[in-house]
Amino acid sequence: MPALMKFLHIASAIVWLGGISFMLFALRPAATAQLAPPQRLPLIAGVLQNFFKWVWLSIVLLLLTGLAMLMAVGMKNAPVGWHLMLGIGLVMFALFGHLFFGPFRRLKLAVAAADWPESGKRVGQIAMLAGLNLGLGALAIAAVIFLA
Repeated sequence: MPALMKFLHIASAIVWLGGISFMLFALRPAATAQLAPPQRLPLIAGVLQNFFKWVWLSIVLLLLTGLAMLMAVGMKNAPVGWHLMLGIGLVMFALFGHLFFGPFRRLKLAVAAADWPESGKRVGQIAMLAGLNLGLGALAIAAVIFLA
């Protein structure tokens, strides 16, 4: 069971952080270089709509598996890196919730209204918040590796 918990935890982190990396470093630059806003912005909104379903699943799995592993060793016995990962993870979950219910909701409304300047603004906000979450994710991983 501990191996399954670790596997699900790591796989969920890979899905979330890998998806952010793909969006920031591959999809957005290529779409910006090749597509005009009326084609680019609905594409990005659609990709994010699909990706964010996986992020929600990842968040649930990260929280459940992380807490299960913490409880298995006891909070007092867990390495400091685990506690840092939990704290950073909670900040990441909250940041994603803000991103999803704020800028992403407004992006979908702007795309539906064909308001390309507003859509572009929201994609920029999402990219900034996603980049922050990517950095926090790297910090959480470093905490577990170096402070375990």
